[in-house]
Amino acid sequence: MSALRGSTGAAGGATTDRPDQPDRPALVLRGLAKSFVDVQAVDGVDLEVRQGEFVTLLGPSGSGKTTTLRMIAGFTRQSAGTIEIDGVDMTHVPPHRRDVGMIFQNYALFPHLTAAQNIAFPLEMRRATRSEIKRRVAEALALVKLEGLGSRYPRQLSGGQQQRIAFARAVVFHPRLLLMDEPLGALDKKLREALQLEVMHISRQLGATVIYVTHDQEEALVMSDRIAIFSRGRIEQLGRGEDLYDRPVSLFVADFIGESNILRGRFERDGEGGWLARGNLRWRVAAAQEDRAALSDGSAAAIVVRPERLRIVGLNDPAVAAPGVNAVEASVRDALYLGSIRKYELMLPDGQAATVRRQVGGGEREWQSGDRVGLIWAVNDAVLVADPNG
Repeated sequence: MSALRGSTGAAGGATTDRPDQPDRPALVLRGLAKSFVDVQAVDGVDLEVRQGEFVTLLGPSGSGKTTTLRMIAGFTRQSAGTIEIDGVDMTHVPPHRRDVGMIFQNYALFPHLTAAQNIAFPLEMRRATRSEIKRRVAEALALVKLEGLGSRYPRQLSGGQQQRIAFARAVVFHPRLLLMDEPLGALDKKLREALQLEVMHISRQLGATVIYVTHDQEEALVMSDRIAIFSRGRIEQLGRGEDLYDRPVSLFVADFIGESNILRGRFERDGEGGWLARGNLRWRVAAAQEDRAALSDGSAAAIVVRPERLRIVGLNDPAVAAPGVNAVEASVRDALYLGSIRKYELMLPDGQAATVRRQVGGGEREWQSGDRVGLIWAVNDAVLVADPNG
């Protein structure tokens, strides 16, 4: 399928090969902002995307991710800031001159055109030759594994097949950027998970630079090289999925990515590091975490511990008093069997709740509702963050 990456060889603005410049970002956003009357939808977004990188804009509804994508595409004009694609300022460039492929949630296929005609449309707009269109459409259909279905109309295709046709149409002219606005959101869970891998693999096969919008955390973790977490029109944190999950910089990120145990209290500093205190409960905070959080003594704070990092032990288990471990007495409220894992819901003495997930078949004791237990975690497994609501 390498021909999809080359020149159309046609006159009149057809896509041509561009020299490889791996050191130049594919996309640069500087101070990007958009306001609608009295609503600040996007508020000073800065982002650099490398060539061939798959970056996901992730966040709740209204966080600014889709508006940012539409500004990159040129469908929405920014109120402030700049957009550079392959080093070219796109501020005053209309959408059809930006050389960007776009896939929408509803696919936006032309119902009166066949699958092959839909794929051919961007090539026709670029005045590619008839033979070039025929060849590249055939290659695009093969790329998405829909050979032989080019003569069908969208109504004759399943949702998954329509999504693949939309993908083929977006990449057939080898755009500088491939933009996707929740393209799998309308599909059922099983098909969506299968297509996540297909989209990721095809994008890498093409060497495409992808900006992907979703509110599905698992989808973002599966597909992305990096993820930008959006909140209130800003990027709250940008990084690899592992970084966001293991080292969130804020309570919002910790709570939004994956399942978290959030234990709130007040930060207390001492000569060896610090503590999180809540009433009679005190948990040690690792020195590196204290430095990273940069909290003052007495500040409202929280420690974040993922459910798989917590362990349940007997109250007299030696692990409760082991060095480098935090412990608290708790009661098992619910013990749930979920197939490959067991999920325990626990209550702490101060009324806070905690969740523990353990792999079934690991040889660990099974706890029952009502059991009094010790809840422990390694000090280094917890992340300290400020608590803006404390």
